[in-house]
Amino acid sequence: MTELRKPPVSEKGEIPVFGPGAAPLIDSNQAAQFLGVHPRTLQRMVLRGEIAAVKVGKLWRFVPSAIQEWVAQHSIAS
Repeated sequence: MTELRKPPVSEKGEIPVFGPGAAPLIDSNQAAQFLGVHPRTLQRMVLRGEIAAVKVGKLWRFVPSAIQEWVAQHSIAS
């Protein structure tokens, strides 16, 4: 018999972006507060393609891990 295995995502120990067990999305106010910018500035960054976001109706939602990745990529290495 073949051995049943967990999907690769669980093997990496990562939290899935969407679906069961995924981290909840955060709104633009929460993401802007985390980044230390005004929510409108964050929305402009999304429209320029600088930060990934999902538009749900009229509202922007952000994946927390994507915000953290953006900060890591734009941090000044010491």
